[in-house]
Amino acid sequence: MDSATASLAPSQPPVSQRLLPVGVFDSGVGGLTVAGAMKRLLPHEPIFYIGDLARVPYGGRSPTTVRRYSFEISRLLLERGAKAIVVACNTASAVAVPDLRKEFTVPVLGVIDPGAAAAVASTRTGVVGVIGTRATIESGAYEEAIHRLNPDITVVSAPTPLLVPFIEEGWLEDEVTERVAARYLAPLLEANIDTLVLGCTHYPLLKPLLRKVVGPGVSLVDSALNCALALRDLLHAMQIAQQPGPEPGHFQVALTDVPGQFMEVAARALQLELGDVESIGVPT
Repeated sequence: MDSATASLAPSQPPVSQRLLPVGVFDSGVGGLTVAGAMKRLLPHEPIFYIGDLARVPYGGRSPTTVRRYSFEISRLLLERGAKAIVVACNTASAVAVPDLRKEFTVPVLGVIDPGAAAAVASTRTGVVGVIGTRATIESGAYEEAIHRLNPDITVVSAPTPLLVPFIEEGWLEDEVTERVAARYLAPLLEANIDTLVLGCTHYPLLKPLLRKVVGPGVSLVDSALNCALALRDLLHAMQIAQQPGPEPGHFQVALTDVPGQFMEVAARALQLELGDVESIGVPT
């Protein structure tokens, strides 16, 4: 736990704060990979997830617009009593997390810093690859986060925009998806990366296929898993983690528009019990 996180810890948090949910949001439902990792690591934590399907994807929006959307959805989570906010979207994490932290008193966690820390810990040769949406890659957020930790690491990045629609179609082991992934990753493999950061919360669903493409010599860094690990550490450091009990924490999903096929694909692949999905209006 770094000093910045430790400084967030109140000395005596009220017991009732532990009972509040962790708020999670994404531009769509790709962030369910983060929620799924959270459920595995923190099975007793209540989670309230908002997928902003009415305005997906954030990756093609301007930074100003992404920040506005992120503030609007974060306020909805706070209205539901969120004790912490997890930004389960790489694009929003890249451009909005610093501003959200300045505005809100609850802790705000994105996916980029945990993924960057895991990449630095993983690399043996100092050559790290990053794939993600165009907005995430063009932001340079992963390079910046990695170089804050170790300026000597070489970061080789590539936008991989076609992977998201393939995943949303459920083509997780399809030959076409594999060929496209291989084409995207060829320059990174030629650069001799030994670690690959999956810089989009959709991408953990492609881990078996990506392992096949990159081979055994490249470690895959799952931003969703590492975000969940960072959340676990943060909640315990702040003494607001839910206490273990006989029942799992409630998992509520709310969407700003009608879900497509990917909702079923993600739930099945992640073995998530979604229950009733709430419809929630986009802020105006």
